[in-house]
Amino acid sequence: MKTPYKNIYKILKLNRFIVLAVVICALLSSSFSLLMVYNMNKTALSSAFAINTDGSIIPLKLVTQKENFRVEALAHLELFHNYFYNIDASNYERNLEKALWLGNSSVDNLYRQKKADGVYNRLLQYSLVQKVLSIDSRISESNGTYSFTTTTIFEINRGSIIDTYELVSTGNLIMVDRNFPNNPHGLLITNYFENTLKKLNDES
Repeated sequence: MKTPYKNIYKILKLNRFIVLAVVICALLSSSFSLLMVYNMNKTALSSAFAINTDGSIIPLKLVTQKENFRVEALAHLELFHNYFYNIDASNYERNLEKALWLGNSSVDNLYRQKKADGVYNRLLQYSLVQKVLSIDSRISESNGTYSFTTTTIFEINRGSIIDTYELVSTGNLIMVDRNFPNNPHGLLITNYFENTLKKLNDES
């Protein structure tokens, strides 16, 4: 007995239906996968993870990280400016050595320039006392680069005369490994530059 031939149009129609069904399923599966990857990436970008001492995973939000970075950066800048400008004949070598740990070659170059100009020799010769009165830093971020502008008010005590100055300095901050006690905040000042130095008054 001969097997009757099926209608070729019905076969083609069935094949087309199967192909369309497979293509639609593939598109839905791909779309779902892309959505899951996007959500995972978004979650990963907004969170970081640290391993606790007991082995548990601690989520750290980037918002919190940025807030912590700002606090650390302000503390780092205050520490540096205190070390670099709060000096006298008895502590300047120790303070400047600590300050150099907090910045890169731009800070070291400025130190060498001041030394060549006789700034520290005059400090010793005339027993000058340079005291920082206030430090005000502003930090900004652009494309992952952190820059700062710091206004430092300090006075120079020349015995019978006290002069007050305003120094505006700028630079960038990068993250490095913490090195306690030399660099407790894990930050490094780069491109450091003294922009303006203005004498505010001359008190006797």
